[in-house]
Amino acid sequence: MIVPKKSLGQNFLTDKHVLEKITNIVSIRNKYVLEIGPGTGNLSSFILKKKPKKLIAIEKDNLLATNLQSNFNDQMTIINKDILEIDETSLCQNKVTVFGNLPYNISTEILSKWIINLNDKIWFDCLILMFQKEVAERIIAKFNTSSYGRLSILANWKLNIKKICDIKPDSFSPRPKVNSCLLFFTPKKSFFLIKDSKNLEKITRIFFNQRRKMLKKPFNQLFNGNKNIVDKLKIDLNLRPQNLDFETYYKLTNEYENLIS
Repeated sequence: MIVPKKSLGQNFLTDKHVLEKITNIVSIRNKYVLEIGPGTGNLSSFILKKKPKKLIAIEKDNLLATNLQSNFNDQMTIINKDILEIDETSLCQNKVTVFGNLPYNISTEILSKWIINLNDKIWFDCLILMFQKEVAERIIAKFNTSSYGRLSILANWKLNIKKICDIKPDSFSPRPKVNSCLLFFTPKKSFFLIKDSKNLEKITRIFFNQRRKMLKKPFNQLFNGNKNIVDKLKIDLNLRPQNLDFETYYKLTNEYENLIS
């Protein structure tokens, strides 16, 4: 019997209606599919019913990986490694459709890594990922809302994002204490060119560390009160960080990079 490990954030999706819904979001017939954290293989079974060309599954847990190998034999390729230590672009020569019931303790880390590493060589068609509802709300948040922040700005930099549905705790075993949410991502055809993503992280960190304060203080900290940038980007320094849209943060990062280069 498989006992879920709390340390790995394991909550296995068992609701057949939800599993069916997830695998009906896009057609995967004759497509290359990547599944992150297949666990006991519940979603894998539904994916295989849709006749993909190839299914690659990444499972960190040794016992679960062995169990999957035994249950699915040669129906899919199982990689017994940590997704955070894998170069996702090397997994398949073709673009993949990605499914993931991500461990909630590392879900933002996985998504952030993929966004930061994403360049002209797009390695996926779409991402269909499960998050804790509160995290999903931060990912999809728009400016002028309380959930809007660093994660929203990073996620919307290179990805189009759509909410599919909320999923209740009863759909999982063991039952998590929080609601979940399924999100659908596709890569943007073009995005703001930022030389180093660490600069975007720095800009958003400094601004949102003082999210209740006006923009004047963090702006002066980064740009020494440079009025030319204020005028160029038409920024009202009496606003708060959540009042600036995505594009303004990307432009601010560009200005910062010009300043330090």
